Amino acid sequence: MSDDLVKILDGNTFVVSDRRGDIEASLTDPTGLFSFATRFLSRWVLSVDGHRLNPLSVDDLNYFETRFFLVPGTGTVYVDAKLSVIRHRAVGGGFREELTILNHDDEPVDLTVRIEAGSDFADLFEVKDALEKKGKYSSRIEEGELLLAYERQMFSRSTVISATAPARIDENSLTFDVHLEPHGKWTTQIDVAATLLPAGRRGERPAAAHKRRRESMEGNLDHWIGEAPRLECDWEPLRVIYRRSLVDLAALRFSPPITPGKSLPAAGLPWFMTMFGRDSIFTSLQALPFTPDLAATTLRVLGLWQGTRVDDFRDEDPGRILHEMRYGEMTAFEERPHSPYYGSADATALYVVLLDEYERWTGDKKLVRELEHEARAALNWIDEHADLMGNGYVSYQRRNENTGLENQCWKDSWDSISYRDGRLPGFPRATCELQGYTYDAKIRGARLAREIWNDPTFADELETQAADLKRRFNRDFWVDAGGYFALALDADGSQVDALTSNIGHLLWSGIVEKSKAKAIVRHLMGPRLFSGWGAYPGRGRRTLQSDRLPRRHGLAIRQFVHRLGVAPIRFQAGGSADCGRHPQRRCVLPRSSARGLWRLRAGVDQISGPVPHRLQPSGLVDWGPPAVPADDARPRAYRRSPPRRPCAPQRHRCARSAGDPWALGPRRRLRARGDRPQQTVGTPTAACGALTGCQAKALAGGNRCGDEEDADHRCRRY
Repeated sequence: MSDDLVKILDGNTFVVSDRRGDIEASLTDPTGLFSFATRFLSRWVLSVDGHRLNPLSVDDLNYFETRFFLVPGTGTVYVDAKLSVIRHRAVGGGFREELTILNHDDEPVDLTVRIEAGSDFADLFEVKDALEKKGKYSSRIEEGELLLAYERQMFSRSTVISATAPARIDENSLTFDVHLEPHGKWTTQIDVAATLLPAGRRGERPAAAHKRRRESMEGNLDHWIGEAPRLECDWEPLRVIYRRSLVDLAALRFSPPITPGKSLPAAGLPWFMTMFGRDSIFTSLQALPFTPDLAATTLRVLGLWQGTRVDDFRDEDPGRILHEMRYGEMTAFEERPHSPYYGSADATALYVVLLDEYERWTGDKKLVRELEHEARAALNWIDEHADLMGNGYVSYQRRNENTGLENQCWKDSWDSISYRDGRLPGFPRATCELQGYTYDAKIRGARLAREIWNDPTFADELETQAADLKRRFNRDFWVDAGGYFALALDADGSQVDALTSNIGHLLWSGIVEKSKAKAIVRHLMGPRLFSGWGAYPGRGRRTLQSDRLPRRHGLAIRQFVHRLGVAPIRFQAGGSADCGRHPQRRCVLPRSSARGLWRLRAGVDQISGPVPHRLQPSGLVDWGPPAVPADDARPRAYRRSPPRRPCAPQRHRCARSAGDPWALGPRRRLRARGDRPQQTVGTPTAACGALTGCQAKALAGGNRCGDEEDADHRCRRY
């Protein structure tokens, strides 16, 4: 998505417009008012006396509201307009726009203000794939409001537009006759309501619904930020980064209809403002130190939608965790399988990983007991349904050949899995990171079985399976000639020998033998994988052989990085006794802007210019500083000694807060104080996902703290 577009959102309702506030959407253009995977407004154009307006500036007020400052065209480079127009827009069940016109002249003026409105009611899949509609449109004036509607059999969607000022309404516009005295002002409020009700049925009046929703959003955001750990630091940019990360995460919250009032993280704007198994789990996992309620809702909702049968159309199996949930027209008529779709080979193992990590951070054993059946079903899916090749490895092959995903791993583009020479392997495919997730899930499942479910026999079984998987994986996936793990095994059990950033996922899963970890880090930080903005995802030959052209050129790779983040973000999450000591670890954390820590930058030596079609905000990019699990949170099989305390305050210049010198519990967890309404975090370690003083200095532009040669002062989890 272009940076020239302006986006505001609330849950899965969002508005994307140009810098004038206008919407002129084509069938393939992701602009408009969207809600529940449907575009409710595809045209929204303001004109004054028949002329379009010119933008002066845009105020980014909040993630759910913005303000446009406009003037009429003067015909010259120098803008000396006698009129100015302000559009204040806030989203919520649609959106409300407060339109204000100011007369700066000494003479009165009469104006004709017109807003053109229209909707194609396109399903989000139709926008992505440029598909035609099959239903019927209607437009009519009813009770002083413009009603746009779409129907296809029992499926119906409608948009209701109303204004507080008198207007002449026709089937595609609202027109206002405005008289302004010298230095006068004219204002109206225009409400646009997106409704799932049939055209003949009316819900609550848009104005009343929007006012209540806006007040709720403002209070909810204040509460959200107030509940998060509080950062106390004398370096102001770090404060700004931390707050902006919290706000961006708040923007991605989505309340599924089956759990009203509870939120989980959506994947990203514009295409993926809905529930995604993998994305929601990863974001919840990283946000655990700050907002553990996201993880609790994610676990409950994914458990409610867990697979219960064998359904080839949806790639569903008993125990499998969903990949994606949609509510649009094409899903309703089963032209797409997303009701929900289960074509993800990694979300099921990651579900168990999140459940265990959630309990370690919160101590909430009650939820773990409530979800015991779901966790056992997920572990059973790994053994009963995921080993498609019979070799003990999790692999995937879609059963829905028409609309299912070919690749059901985190790189789900059709050509993302290839041999070193660029050839595509057959199916089934067992990618390396799936085995890492599986190992981690079994180790963590064993802990839950032994300590909470009181089933030591099951725990012993899982630990035996995990040890065997680790041994076989380090033998079968290791490419001796290159010193790295193969991207995958193909249908014949042969190695897909591409070198990609997938190997970064293996480090935090714990499946990598200690003797091989340093080689993996050298590859991740080496010239073939490390770029100017992080590790290449490895979609083409660019990451395989530096002397050949890539399958996808630099811009495509850069877009993918913006969408899914970079592998180092993943291995920061759990760390490794070896990867954390690599001398080039300081390159992973870039300087950042107030728009959030993981706004990735482009490598100057690679390509310049704006990045189109990226997700912003995105769950896999905007989760803020990397969260490091509690020191005892690593499974016993690969737990290491606790890291040292952060550098002294005089070294990293971040003072501990008065009266709370160490804001971590006895097991180094962030926890609420009984006598304090908020957690007060006095060091970057506690406040930003256990950032040490070394990392704080890296943010400020340094690379280490203290003695340049003292290895103990290096960021071990970095």
